[in-house]
Amino acid sequence: MPLFNIAARHLINVRMLMRIMGWLLIIEAIFLTFPALTCLAYGESDWLPFALTSAGTLLAGLLLALRSRPTSDYMGKRDGYLLTAMVWIVFSLFGLIPFLFCSHPLDISDAFFEAMSGFTTTGASVLDTVTDMSHGVHLWRALMQWIGGMGIILFTLAVIPMLNHAGGMQMFNAEVTGITHDKISPRISQTAKNLWLIYIGLTVVLILLLWAGPMNLFDSICHAFGAISTGGYSSTPAGISAWDYSVYIKVVLIIFMFLGGVNFGLIYKILKGNFKAPWRNEVFRTYLIIIGVMMLLFVSTIVMRGEVKSWRSLTIDPLFQIVSTITSTGFTVNNFEGWGPFILSLTFIMMFFGACAGSTSGGAKIDRIIYLFKNADNELYRCIYPHSVLSVKVSGKVVNPELVTKVIAFLCIYMLLIVGGGMALTGCGVPLVDAFFSAFSCISNTGLAAGVTGYGNSYDIMPDLGKWILSFLMLVGRLEIFTVLVLFTPAFWRR
Repeated sequence: MPLFNIAARHLINVRMLMRIMGWLLIIEAIFLTFPALTCLAYGESDWLPFALTSAGTLLAGLLLALRSRPTSDYMGKRDGYLLTAMVWIVFSLFGLIPFLFCSHPLDISDAFFEAMSGFTTTGASVLDTVTDMSHGVHLWRALMQWIGGMGIILFTLAVIPMLNHAGGMQMFNAEVTGITHDKISPRISQTAKNLWLIYIGLTVVLILLLWAGPMNLFDSICHAFGAISTGGYSSTPAGISAWDYSVYIKVVLIIFMFLGGVNFGLIYKILKGNFKAPWRNEVFRTYLIIIGVMMLLFVSTIVMRGEVKSWRSLTIDPLFQIVSTITSTGFTVNNFEGWGPFILSLTFIMMFFGACAGSTSGGAKIDRIIYLFKNADNELYRCIYPHSVLSVKVSGKVVNPELVTKVIAFLCIYMLLIVGGGMALTGCGVPLVDAFFSAFSCISNTGLAAGVTGYGNSYDIMPDLGKWILSFLMLVGRLEIFTVLVLFTPAFWRR
């Protein structure tokens, strides 16, 4: 191999990154046309901000894509990490523009927070009420979280097959959630395409099912995008509580929020006829067990507190809240705050756990919790039998010790970020409980406001600096810490 090529592989391929960024902005510009057309259909003036933003984003994308002429298509790990982090920030910067110039404009801090919350599927909002917002704004909020649910980079890999040769695996690994990243097809572009086809198929089915109930078509689209992406934005001021009377709506959402928390690679295997795959998967079984145990605890607590108002308060409502929380969707039922502090503590646990890796959910992921507990069990055993040679096994397979070490490091940094974020918010003047809960909620991409604790309110009361801190935590949580934090290490930038 020529010396020049060896040296090039130790440099960041800036031109290639800019070219891919250009393609990505062209894709975002296309998505921005849908809210513009929606505003025109409803006779709303917000079509102009969306149309101009789409045109500006398209122009920026074309300039980057056409004028960046890379000398090499090679992309290494560093390129993948840098591109992934850049994409989510750049998408949010362009995505916030309509919020600045719509009929009820936001300031720059609020607009960035709303956009980052959407793309990272956190679902936290600074809007006092969504009543006055146009249909285009509602659709854009829903679209942002739907795009971010499966992943911006993953969508690009699906529609631009040439990236299969140009660092596609590095981009895939940097964005997809989880400890390990298994391809379901030999080519990374085909893997991305299969995952997105499943995602789109589930979304379409959910829209039709919600529309068949008491929801109109527009609300069905917005809530389907929010549920399958586990984002949680709503197009109504009351959120999902606007349909609190409908058991049908809640049952449908429970099913699809649950599916949003399942590894999409596992769903692919089921669709290919491998119906034994879920039961052989220890993570999926643990996911079901956690939901079952939480259901038992929720129901017991509701009964003991005398909060039984109907058969739904012992069946549908607690199950809805459990699935919504563990998948980080963030939808809440009407009487959730009245279930008491024990239910709230269980909510914190589920927010930390999250659902399965490879899903659209947030949190630390059940996979890592299993690794942690099995490794802890081994260490306790070694206290008595110090010469024992033990390994961590998941789904019958031995886990590489280096992977276990990485999981432990991840969980430690995860906790430190929650503590650091909470302390930074208290420095901004945010009350203690609100500060730490907000940091926890944002890094876990759940988006529950501090109001559920009974101490605080929604994110609109946050100071501007606090909103930027929380936006950073949302990004770090969505990209699972290492992809973002590695950019702050000197080794990353060293040749």
